[in-house]
Amino acid sequence: MVTDADEKALTRFVYREARLADESSYDEWEALWDDDAVYWVPRGDGEFDPAKHVSHLYDHRQRIATRIRQLKTGYRYSQIPVSPMRRMISNLEFFDGENEGEFEVQYNFILAELAIQSTHEMNFWVGRTTIKVRGDLDVPRLFYKKIALVDGDEPIPSLSFII
Repeated sequence: MVTDADEKALTRFVYREARLADESSYDEWEALWDDDAVYWVPRGDGEFDPAKHVSHLYDHRQRIATRIRQLKTGYRYSQIPVSPMRRMISNLEFFDGENEGEFEVQYNFILAELAIQSTHEMNFWVGRTTIKVRGDLDVPRLFYKKIALVDGDEPIPSLSFII
């Protein structure tokens, strides 16, 4: 059962992870991830098998590290300069994980991104996130993040930043 103290710690984690992504704090954001992590943005909403269906992103831990290294090189032209962005998070729901010491959090989000390096247009990304964490909730380890975009089944612009 998820206690009030667990909910409080998980809420802090969700907000911290979002802030680090918004502020392009790549090293700190990457440090949140566990070694067996999966970062998934499926095409469309639903429970698809990413091995059999196309996804916008389906990264394992090594690919997450590669993505961060690319963003930090200064040669990821789709993010020079880095997109200013901010997330609004709501409707947090907390669940026990499949294993002891694991938790799941689901929440809605709106992400405003200014495509300053290209069109100078404001893009809005909207969806539902599911994260799974384990370990001590003072320093939880993120091992799963799924982002189901409302328009995930439509053509979307580049996801060259941390969504």
